[in-house]
Amino acid sequence: MSGIRELVTTRTFEAPRELVWEVWTKPEHVAKWWGPNGFTTATEVMDVRPGGVWRHVMQGPDGVRYPNEARFIEVEQPRRLVYSHGGHREDGPAVRFTSTVTFEECMGRTTVTMNAAFDSAEELEFAIREFGADEGGKQHLANLEAYVTTLLPAEPIFAITRTFNAPRELVFQAWSEADRLNEWWGPKGYPTRSLKLDFRPGGVYHYCSEMPDGSLVYGTFLYREIVVPEKIVYLSGFADADCNLARHPMMPDWPRQILNTLTLEEHNGKTTLTLRGGPHEPTEAEVVAFREALKYLTPGFSGTLEQLEAYLAREQAGK
Repeated sequence: MSGIRELVTTRTFEAPRELVWEVWTKPEHVAKWWGPNGFTTATEVMDVRPGGVWRHVMQGPDGVRYPNEARFIEVEQPRRLVYSHGGHREDGPAVRFTSTVTFEECMGRTTVTMNAAFDSAEELEFAIREFGADEGGKQHLANLEAYVTTLLPAEPIFAITRTFNAPRELVFQAWSEADRLNEWWGPKGYPTRSLKLDFRPGGVYHYCSEMPDGSLVYGTFLYREIVVPEKIVYLSGFADADCNLARHPMMPDWPRQILNTLTLEEHNGKTTLTLRGGPHEPTEAEVVAFREALKYLTPGFSGTLEQLEAYLAREQAGK
């Protein structure tokens, strides 16, 4: 290990990135899992923003306390954290390093990579020798996985996040006006036309998408909650030309409706969109069909969001 001064630990979770990020950055969650086996963590303050500080005390199974302080350098929700970290055994020498934590999502799964960079190879060797930093990091992520598992819903959930270089009001308009929806909504490369839009709680959006063979597939949104410009909750489903609910044209066990929650958060002129959805009042067969299709939903919906991103860019350029 001579000359190596970085300790890298990775683990993949069967959980959406937004949930893993929340569990990593909220003190009420951190207290449930943070640290190696047998450790507890008490947080004094946790301010997750560039320049913010997180002060906490870890206590080992032998009762020994370990005061820690982290100062956040970069916070890119929900993708990346960079912070300087200092900690020590009470009345013992300190260990310092810079930690970079990345959260990468693929097909509903999240890979967390922790990179602890020390000033020298000797300091890393000291951290491993005195604190078991290598094995402790593995236990740390295993404890995270065990805790995240308890938070997962019994029914499968699809989640996707994307940040757009556009103000929140414009992104919200793109979801709430028929002419704008025509510009981007639907599977990538399949032109979509709005047939009816009644954008209010209880209202309906009815649209059709043209398939490569020229056939039409119809769909609907039934709006349940609207908070301008922050949130839209709606039931989506396949439909017929008269706006009646219909089965998936190729998957008879696909859920008749999906309950979706869209949220928009703005920071420094950019907007982060998060969409979460799952079967609404499903049968057992519908749950199975949705779960089996989860691995295809992220790449499929990514194409739709790419179209939204291109539309927003055109709108911004036309100002």
